[in-house]
Amino acid sequence: MSSDLQLFAIAREGLRPLAVESGTGTVHDLLERMPGGVYSALRTFGHDRFLWLEEHLARTERSMAGLQWGKPLDRARLCAGLDAAVRAYPLADARVRFDVLPVLHSVQGTSADMFLALSPFVPVPEKFLQEGVTLDFAPHLHRAQPLIKTTDFVRERKPLPLGAQGRYEHVMVDGEDRVLECSSSNLAFFRGDELVTAGDGVLEGITLMVLLHLAPKLGLRVRRERLPLAELARVDECFLSSSARGVVPVVQVGEQRIADGLVGERTRRLTAAYYEYAEREARRAV
Repeated sequence: MSSDLQLFAIAREGLRPLAVESGTGTVHDLLERMPGGVYSALRTFGHDRFLWLEEHLARTERSMAGLQWGKPLDRARLCAGLDAAVRAYPLADARVRFDVLPVLHSVQGTSADMFLALSPFVPVPEKFLQEGVTLDFAPHLHRAQPLIKTTDFVRERKPLPLGAQGRYEHVMVDGEDRVLECSSSNLAFFRGDELVTAGDGVLEGITLMVLLHLAPKLGLRVRRERLPLAELARVDECFLSSSARGVVPVVQVGEQRIADGLVGERTRRLTAAYYEYAEREARRAV
Protein backbone atom coordinates (compact mmCIF):
# COMPACT_ATOMS: atom_id res chain seq x y z
CA MET A 1 0.00 0.00 0.00
CA SER A 2 1.20 3.51 -0.78
CA SER A 3 2.15 5.28 2.43
CA ASP A 4 0.07 8.40 1.73
CA LEU A 5 -2.73 7.02 -0.49
CA GLN A 6 -4.72 4.56 1.56
CA LEU A 7 -7.88 2.55 1.00
CA PHE A 8 -9.76 0.50 3.59
CA ALA A 9 -12.81 -1.66 3.95
CA ILE A 10 -14.59 -1.01 7.25
CA ALA A 11 -15.76 -4.60 7.66
CA ARG A 12 -17.79 -5.96 10.55
CA GLU A 13 -14.63 -7.51 11.96
CA GLY A 14 -12.76 -4.18 11.78
CA LEU A 15 -10.62 -2.01 9.50
CA ARG A 16 -9.08 -3.92 6.59
CA PRO A 17 -6.41 -2.29 4.36
CA LEU A 18 -6.79 -2.68 0.60
CA ALA A 19 -4.17 -2.37 -2.14
CA VAL A 20 -4.05 0.94 -3.99
CA GLU A 21 -3.55 1.04 -7.76
CA SER A 22 -0.62 3.07 -9.01
CA GLY A 23 -1.53 6.44 -10.48
CA THR A 24 -4.40 7.04 -8.07
CA GLY A 25 -4.41 10.65 -6.90
CA THR A 26 -7.23 11.65 -4.55
CA VAL A 27 -9.80 10.10 -2.23
CA HIS A 28 -12.35 10.41 -5.03
CA ASP A 29 -10.08 8.50 -7.41
CA LEU A 30 -9.53 5.79 -4.81
CA LEU A 31 -13.28 5.16 -4.48
CA GLU A 32 -14.33 5.84 -8.07
CA ARG A 33 -15.06 2.18 -8.90
CA MET A 34 -17.25 1.53 -5.89
CA PRO A 35 -20.97 0.90 -6.44
CA GLY A 36 -23.37 3.80 -5.95
CA GLY A 37 -23.86 4.88 -2.37
CA VAL A 38 -23.72 7.91 -0.10
CA TYR A 39 -20.57 9.55 1.17
CA SER A 40 -18.94 12.36 3.07
CA ALA A 41 -15.60 14.06 2.41
CA LEU A 42 -13.70 15.94 5.08
CA ARG A 43 -10.24 16.58 6.48
CA THR A 44 -8.39 16.08 9.73
CA PHE A 45 -7.20 18.81 12.06
CA GLY A 46 -4.19 18.19 14.28
CA HIS A 47 -3.61 14.79 12.62
CA ASP A 48 -6.48 12.79 14.12
CA ARG A 49 -9.33 15.21 14.86
CA PHE A 50 -12.45 16.10 12.86
CA LEU A 51 -14.66 19.18 12.92
CA TRP A 52 -18.38 18.51 13.43
CA LEU A 53 -18.06 14.82 12.55
CA GLU A 54 -21.43 14.31 14.23
CA GLU A 55 -23.04 16.46 11.52
CA HIS A 56 -21.32 14.48 8.76
CA LEU A 57 -22.74 11.29 10.26
CA ALA A 58 -26.22 12.80 10.67
CA ARG A 59 -26.23 13.99 7.04
CA THR A 60 -25.19 10.50 5.94
CA GLU A 61 -28.10 9.05 7.89
CA ARG A 62 -30.50 11.52 6.28
CA SER A 63 -29.17 10.56 2.85
CA MET A 64 -29.66 6.87 3.60
CA ALA A 65 -33.21 7.52 4.78
CA GLY A 66 -33.93 9.66 1.72
CA LEU A 67 -32.94 6.73 -0.49
CA GLN A 68 -35.17 4.44 1.61
CA TRP A 69 -32.43 1.94 2.38
CA GLY A 70 -34.21 0.73 5.49
CA LYS A 71 -31.04 0.15 7.49
CA PRO A 72 -29.23 2.23 10.12
CA LEU A 73 -25.74 3.64 9.89
CA ASP A 74 -23.33 1.66 12.07
CA ARG A 75 -21.82 4.74 13.66
CA ALA A 76 -19.64 2.85 16.14
CA ARG A 77 -17.97 0.77 13.42
CA LEU A 78 -17.52 3.76 11.11
CA CYS A 79 -16.04 5.98 13.83
CA ALA A 80 -13.71 3.24 15.03
CA GLY A 81 -12.46 2.78 11.47
CA LEU A 82 -11.99 6.52 10.96
CA ASP A 83 -10.09 6.87 14.21
CA ALA A 84 -7.77 3.94 13.59
CA ALA A 85 -6.99 5.02 10.03
CA VAL A 86 -6.18 8.67 10.72
CA ARG A 87 -4.16 7.96 13.88
CA ALA A 88 -1.91 5.64 11.86
CA TYR A 89 -1.67 7.99 8.86
CA PRO A 90 1.99 8.96 8.23
CA LEU A 91 1.46 12.62 7.30
CA ALA A 92 0.42 15.56 9.45
CA ASP A 93 -3.15 15.69 8.13
CA ALA A 94 -5.29 13.76 5.68
CA ARG A 95 -8.10 14.33 3.27
CA VAL A 96 -10.73 11.72 4.08
CA ARG A 97 -13.77 10.24 2.34
CA PHE A 98 -16.03 7.49 3.60
CA ASP A 99 -18.62 5.70 1.46
CA VAL A 100 -21.64 3.82 2.78
CA LEU A 101 -23.28 1.29 0.45
CA PRO A 102 -26.79 -0.18 0.57
CA VAL A 103 -25.47 -3.78 0.47
CA LEU A 104 -22.21 -5.64 1.01
CA HIS A 105 -19.60 -5.28 -1.73
CA SER A 106 -16.49 -7.42 -2.11
CA VAL A 107 -13.12 -5.81 -2.89
CA GLN A 108 -9.91 -7.83 -2.94
CA GLY A 109 -11.60 -10.63 -1.05
CA THR A 110 -13.04 -8.44 1.69
CA SER A 111 -16.78 -7.79 1.94
CA ALA A 112 -18.06 -4.60 3.52
CA ASP A 113 -20.75 -1.95 3.19
CA MET A 114 -18.44 0.90 4.24
CA PHE A 115 -15.17 1.96 2.64
CA LEU A 116 -12.65 4.62 3.59
CA ALA A 117 -10.02 6.50 1.58
CA LEU A 118 -7.22 8.79 2.74
CA SER A 119 -4.93 11.02 0.71
CA PRO A 120 -2.61 13.87 1.72
CA PHE A 121 -4.32 17.04 2.88
CA VAL A 122 -3.17 19.80 0.53
CA PRO A 123 -4.10 23.33 1.67
CA VAL A 124 -5.55 25.85 -0.76
CA PRO A 125 -2.58 27.82 -2.19
CA GLU A 126 -1.88 30.97 -0.21
CA LYS A 127 -1.96 33.00 -3.43
CA PHE A 128 -5.60 31.94 -3.96
CA LEU A 129 -6.52 32.94 -0.41
CA GLN A 130 -4.88 36.35 -0.73
CA GLU A 131 -6.05 37.19 -4.27
CA GLY A 132 -9.26 35.16 -4.53
CA VAL A 133 -10.44 32.84 -7.29
CA THR A 134 -12.76 32.97 -10.31
CA LEU A 135 -15.73 30.66 -10.79
CA ASP A 136 -17.23 29.34 -14.01
CA PHE A 137 -20.77 28.03 -14.61
CA ALA A 138 -22.10 24.50 -15.05
CA PRO A 139 -25.54 25.11 -16.58
CA HIS A 140 -26.02 21.42 -17.38
CA LEU A 141 -25.29 20.18 -13.86
CA HIS A 142 -28.07 19.64 -11.33
CA ARG A 143 -28.58 17.59 -8.19
CA ALA A 144 -31.69 15.46 -8.66
CA GLN A 145 -32.02 15.18 -4.87
CA PRO A 146 -30.08 18.12 -3.40
CA LEU A 147 -30.24 16.91 0.22
CA ILE A 148 -28.82 13.48 -0.59
CA LYS A 149 -25.02 13.30 -0.99
CA THR A 150 -24.55 10.49 -3.51
CA THR A 151 -21.41 9.07 -5.07
CA ASP A 152 -23.16 9.12 -8.46
CA PHE A 153 -23.00 12.93 -8.42
CA VAL A 154 -19.20 12.78 -7.92
CA ARG A 155 -18.95 10.84 -11.17
CA GLU A 156 -21.35 13.24 -12.92
CA ARG A 157 -19.29 16.31 -12.04
CA LYS A 158 -15.90 14.70 -12.74
CA PRO A 159 -15.44 16.10 -16.29
CA LEU A 160 -15.49 19.64 -14.89
CA PRO A 161 -11.96 20.94 -14.23
CA LEU A 162 -11.27 22.07 -10.67
CA GLY A 163 -8.56 23.89 -8.82
CA ALA A 164 -7.11 26.51 -11.20
CA GLN A 165 -7.24 30.04 -9.82
CA GLY A 166 -8.97 31.33 -12.96
CA ARG A 167 -11.47 28.44 -13.07
CA TYR A 168 -11.61 27.13 -9.55
CA GLU A 169 -15.15 25.79 -9.31
CA HIS A 170 -18.44 25.69 -11.22
CA VAL A 171 -21.66 27.38 -10.15
CA MET A 172 -25.04 25.67 -10.51
CA VAL A 173 -28.19 27.78 -10.96
CA ASP A 174 -31.90 26.99 -10.82
CA GLY A 175 -34.46 27.40 -13.61
CA GLU A 176 -34.87 31.09 -12.76
CA ASP A 177 -31.13 31.87 -12.98
CA ARG A 178 -30.70 32.06 -9.23
CA VAL A 179 -27.49 30.87 -7.59
CA LEU A 180 -27.62 27.51 -5.85
CA GLU A 181 -24.15 26.16 -5.04
CA CYS A 182 -20.96 24.96 -6.71
CA SER A 183 -20.29 21.46 -7.98
CA SER A 184 -18.37 20.50 -4.82
CA SER A 185 -18.90 23.37 -2.40
CA ASN A 186 -21.42 25.85 -1.04
CA LEU A 187 -21.47 29.49 -2.11
CA ALA A 188 -22.24 32.58 -0.04
CA PHE A 189 -22.23 36.36 -0.46
CA PHE A 190 -21.96 39.47 1.68
CA ARG A 191 -24.24 42.46 1.23
CA GLY A 192 -22.96 44.79 3.89
CA ASP A 193 -23.13 42.82 7.14
CA GLU A 194 -25.69 40.41 5.70
CA LEU A 195 -24.45 36.92 4.83
CA VAL A 196 -26.58 35.50 2.01
CA THR A 197 -26.70 31.85 0.98
CA ALA A 198 -29.29 29.64 -0.72
CA GLY A 199 -31.75 28.28 1.80
CA ASP A 200 -33.03 25.29 -0.15
CA GLY A 201 -32.27 23.25 -3.23
CA VAL A 202 -28.65 22.76 -2.17
CA LEU A 203 -26.60 20.23 -0.26
CA GLU A 204 -26.29 20.76 3.48
CA GLY A 205 -22.66 21.81 3.65
CA ILE A 206 -21.10 21.09 7.04
CA THR A 207 -18.49 23.84 6.78
CA LEU A 208 -21.21 26.31 5.79
CA MET A 209 -23.16 25.19 8.88
CA VAL A 210 -20.13 26.07 11.00
CA LEU A 211 -19.78 29.46 9.33
CA LEU A 212 -23.46 30.28 9.82
CA HIS A 213 -23.03 29.30 13.47
CA LEU A 214 -20.10 31.70 13.82
CA ALA A 215 -21.52 34.60 11.78
CA PRO A 216 -23.75 36.19 14.48
CA LYS A 217 -20.79 36.23 16.89
CA LEU A 218 -19.05 38.51 14.36
CA GLY A 219 -22.03 40.86 14.06
CA LEU A 220 -23.19 39.32 10.77
CA ARG A 221 -26.84 38.68 9.91
CA VAL A 222 -27.69 35.48 8.03
CA ARG A 223 -30.19 35.54 5.17
CA ARG A 224 -31.20 32.39 3.26
CA GLU A 225 -32.06 33.41 -0.27
CA ARG A 226 -31.33 32.22 -3.78
CA LEU A 227 -29.54 35.22 -5.22
CA PRO A 228 -30.43 36.07 -8.85
CA LEU A 229 -27.43 36.26 -11.16
CA ALA A 230 -28.33 39.89 -11.90
CA GLU A 231 -27.70 40.69 -8.21
CA LEU A 232 -24.03 39.64 -8.36
CA ALA A 233 -23.16 43.15 -9.53
CA ARG A 234 -24.44 44.50 -6.21
CA VAL A 235 -22.84 42.16 -3.67
CA ASP A 236 -19.77 43.21 -1.69
CA GLU A 237 -17.96 39.90 -1.20
CA CYS A 238 -18.25 36.23 -2.10
CA PHE A 239 -16.73 32.97 -0.90
CA LEU A 240 -17.15 29.24 -1.27
CA SER A 241 -16.83 26.68 1.50
CA SER A 242 -16.19 22.96 1.75
CA SER A 243 -14.90 20.61 4.42
CA ALA A 244 -11.73 19.79 2.46
CA ARG A 245 -10.89 23.40 1.49
CA GLY A 246 -12.35 25.50 4.28
CA VAL A 247 -13.18 29.03 3.09
CA VAL A 248 -11.98 30.22 -0.32
CA PRO A 249 -12.58 33.88 -1.33
CA VAL A 250 -14.19 34.45 -4.73
CA VAL A 251 -13.52 37.67 -6.66
CA GLN A 252 -15.27 36.87 -9.95
CA VAL A 253 -18.20 34.69 -11.05
CA GLY A 254 -18.28 34.13 -14.80
CA GLU A 255 -17.77 37.56 -16.37
CA GLN A 256 -19.04 39.40 -13.29
CA ARG A 257 -16.38 40.83 -11.00
CA ILE A 258 -17.39 40.94 -7.35
CA ALA A 259 -17.22 44.56 -6.08
CA ASP A 260 -13.64 45.81 -6.54
CA GLY A 261 -12.25 42.36 -7.33
CA LEU A 262 -10.36 42.12 -4.04
CA VAL A 263 -10.77 39.75 -1.10
CA GLY A 264 -13.02 41.47 1.43
CA GLU A 265 -12.51 42.10 5.13
CA ARG A 266 -15.64 40.21 6.22
CA THR A 267 -14.47 37.09 4.39
CA ARG A 268 -11.07 37.36 6.06
CA ARG A 269 -12.65 37.76 9.51
CA LEU A 270 -14.97 34.81 9.01
CA THR A 271 -12.10 32.67 7.71
CA ALA A 272 -9.97 33.47 10.75
CA ALA A 273 -12.88 32.68 13.07
CA TYR A 274 -13.42 29.35 11.32
CA TYR A 275 -9.85 28.15 11.82
CA GLU A 276 -9.76 29.36 15.41
CA TYR A 277 -12.98 27.44 16.04
CA ALA A 278 -11.64 24.31 14.31
CA GLU A 279 -8.48 24.37 16.39
CA ARG A 280 -10.57 24.60 19.55
CA GLU A 281 -13.49 22.32 18.72
CA ALA A 282 -12.19 19.52 16.45
CA ARG A 283 -12.47 16.11 18.14
CA ARG A 284 -11.31 12.57 17.57
CA ALA A 285 -13.82 10.18 16.01
CA VAL A 286 -13.70 7.97 19.11
